[in-house]
Amino acid sequence: MSPAAQPAQPAAPRGLQRWLPRTLFGRLLLVLAGGLLVAQLLSAAINVAERDRLLSSSFGMQPAQRIADVVRLLDDLGEAERARMVAVFRVPPLVLSLHPAPLIPVQADTAWPAGMFAQRLRAALGGERPVRVQSRAAGAAPPPPFDRGGMRHGAMMRGGGPGMVGGGMALLRTEVQLRDGTWARFDTALPEPPQTLPWRLALTLAVLLASVLAVSYVAVRWVVQPLQRLTQAAQALGEDLDRPPLPEDGPREVQQAARAFNTMQQRLAAFVDERTRMLTALSHDLKTPITRMRLRADLLDDDEQRQRFESDLKEMEAMVTQTLEFMRGLGGNEPRAPVDMMALLAALQAEQQAMGRTVDIQGQASRPCPGVASLLKRALNNLVDNAVLYGGRATVQVEDTPQALVLRVLDDGPGLPEAELERVFEPFYRLEASRSRATGGSGLGLGIARNIARTHGGELVLRNRPKGGLEARLSLPWQAG
Repeated sequence: MSPAAQPAQPAAPRGLQRWLPRTLFGRLLLVLAGGLLVAQLLSAAINVAERDRLLSSSFGMQPAQRIADVVRLLDDLGEAERARMVAVFRVPPLVLSLHPAPLIPVQADTAWPAGMFAQRLRAALGGERPVRVQSRAAGAAPPPPFDRGGMRHGAMMRGGGPGMVGGGMALLRTEVQLRDGTWARFDTALPEPPQTLPWRLALTLAVLLASVLAVSYVAVRWVVQPLQRLTQAAQALGEDLDRPPLPEDGPREVQQAARAFNTMQQRLAAFVDERTRMLTALSHDLKTPITRMRLRADLLDDDEQRQRFESDLKEMEAMVTQTLEFMRGLGGNEPRAPVDMMALLAALQAEQQAMGRTVDIQGQASRPCPGVASLLKRALNNLVDNAVLYGGRATVQVEDTPQALVLRVLDDGPGLPEAELERVFEPFYRLEASRSRATGGSGLGLGIARNIARTHGGELVLRNRPKGGLEARLSLPWQAG
């Protein structure tokens, strides 16, 4: 199809626009969903950071306080009571043993978690005692006499691997000197702080995100729905100026838009009615002088002059009548009804054949098409007249598509220049400079046919056929506008 004959199409999106939704509803929902997702991720990051800070600040406080209490208790006990105390604390997670000398070197491991635990323990003891803390590296062999204390047995019973107790416990060896010089050794299991996002927090954020997205979906749809109604009303306005007005309800901005649209519709309808009344009166007034001129032409003695006058008067009368019909909107207010297109084409073919013209019909319509039969017949008759006038014969192809009924009127004439495929729809525009009705008509036939098509929610376009001739493509949607 020629570019001049195609309706204007929206420009293709470029850059980032290609990846954005094409509807306002989709874009608003995307912005809200993206903002909520970013907010939830930031909230999760802040919560996890705060959790880690609190865990780090409180790490080892309870075991350190427990060791400090045991140390103070051991200071006040005799040797027999200390032996009984050691027997009590021979089970995990705190294994106690007494030694004359420390096992941990002076340069103890200051890395996490040993360094932090040592700080907690010194704070609990008051800082007046020698304290040594050493962490057991993952996979390292337990320092003696670690196995004898029962900690290893307890760890294996709970499924812990090397360096861990219970599959998540850090092992610390702590040595504290008592007042009499004896060293109390504690093998302690500390829980390792979790490093991943807690599933409860993740589930809470997911539920919150889903609920807010659901509310956003309803809110955006509620906001966009008036725009959709306004769009549908604007599309229907081109097909029926007397359509029911939009309801003026909803938010204030929506009410103002609906009120402005209804006012525009009323003004357009009033303008068309006034123009129609004016042209009707003009047509009526023109018929009187035309009739007088015809009577005077009958009084002429010269037969040739009389025939020329009568021909001109007929042309004037036909132009007045066709112009009036064109400006009235072509009966767009008539009630719509299912039209048997094949029966209509058969009647048109019979009329054309009665005038000695050749019209072929190809294809089949599967169902009736909604519309006004008289208008559709006139549009097709104008197209067939053009095809016969310029090509000697006409072929009507019927194509039944899911969206519309497509009628193609083909001729074998010379076709049209590409630049003229749209201009021929303008009122009174013709390619013939002579403006003879024998060759070019009044210049309203194609414009009337296109108006009829658009009144039915369809379209009429022209294009040159590849092997010569012209094709007029009339599409009529199954759903009436």
